[in-house]
Amino acid sequence: MRIGRLFERLEKMLVVNILAKKSHVSTPFWRDNRMIPIMLQLFFAIFVLLLCGYLINNALIGLERLGIDFGFDFLQRTSSFNISESLITFQPTDTYGRALLVGILNTLKVSIIGVILTTIIGVIVGIARLSNNWLVRKLSGLYIEIIRNTPLLVQLFIWYFAVLLTLPSAQESISVAGFYFNNSGIAMPWFTTNDGTAVWVSLFIIGVVGAVIIWVIQLKRQIKNGKRTFPFLWSLATLIIMLVIAFIVSGSAPVNIDNPVLGNFNFTGGLRISSEFTAILLGLVIYTATYIAEIVRGGIQSVSKGQTEAAKALGIKNSTMMRLIILPQAIRIIIPPVTSQYLNLTKNSSLAIAVGYQELVSVGNTSMNQSGHAIEMIIIMISVYLIVSLITSLVMNSFNRRMQLVER
Repeated sequence: MRIGRLFERLEKMLVVNILAKKSHVSTPFWRDNRMIPIMLQLFFAIFVLLLCGYLINNALIGLERLGIDFGFDFLQRTSSFNISESLITFQPTDTYGRALLVGILNTLKVSIIGVILTTIIGVIVGIARLSNNWLVRKLSGLYIEIIRNTPLLVQLFIWYFAVLLTLPSAQESISVAGFYFNNSGIAMPWFTTNDGTAVWVSLFIIGVVGAVIIWVIQLKRQIKNGKRTFPFLWSLATLIIMLVIAFIVSGSAPVNIDNPVLGNFNFTGGLRISSEFTAILLGLVIYTATYIAEIVRGGIQSVSKGQTEAAKALGIKNSTMMRLIILPQAIRIIIPPVTSQYLNLTKNSSLAIAVGYQELVSVGNTSMNQSGHAIEMIIIMISVYLIVSLITSLVMNSFNRRMQLVER
């Protein structure tokens, strides 16, 4: 028995020694499972860089054969073309650089206004999809299914050629509550500043800040004492008091109203919105709102039914329940896909070229055809859309992090 145990111990010692020797043998790096993914990614990155280098070099050789020098010096040349509408002054004698700035501003204008309007419509339609009213629910569903399954470019053509251009001329404009609709666009009353505007703006800002402070203080008191302190009414009263003071100090209204007046060919004064801008804005807003509506509907339905049942058991109204209980929880799910729709709306604004609205792509194409610097213009357009998309993502991701639940 002792001899058998001795042999068992010797066998175990031999196995341990063999395993120890094997553990000291290093695995070649090309067979190491940890290194293989890194090596593959490195090879792929090198391949992409070489491919890009080859394409860039090929493009430069082609430009050299055509007698075109690569560079952005052409942005200082005279553009020699007109832009129908712009947020800043522009003349054909201005440079290509200023023309591109006008195009960028026009893109930002339709994108920012579009994001605001499409969010409002999308939230309303998304909530309507869950309404207990049969007619409201079916109408919102019909709107979503028809618009979402129709190409955006087709919708732009319908809005521009079949709706806006069929309106009467400026002399025979359709007038509705001071708004004038014609085939050139929309003319409406607008605001102009006066001597008291600065006072109104200053005291309004002070009033808003004071209202927020009062609201926070009253809300804390309400939570601490368990009694209603009406924080909203206190904050509203603070703002109203500041506006009354602004009226007493300035002795005038905050702004004047400038009404449009029909001239020989078109309206002057007020605010005039072109048919091209109206078409692209309506198309983008109505189309993108369908996707946001479905995102909102999905976010609301993702909230546990127990939350709704508990709110109803406490006697909370449906509107209050949606505003204070359901939407604050659903917003955490809604924000990421809504961000993608904001980016899609911004990029889809490039379709404005189809209805004659001169935004970045339209101005870029004109500059490209006249200057011959196609590669530079494409780089500029790609860079602008990339920067706008990154800024939008940064803002929305920051907002998303603030809305996230903090886990303990």
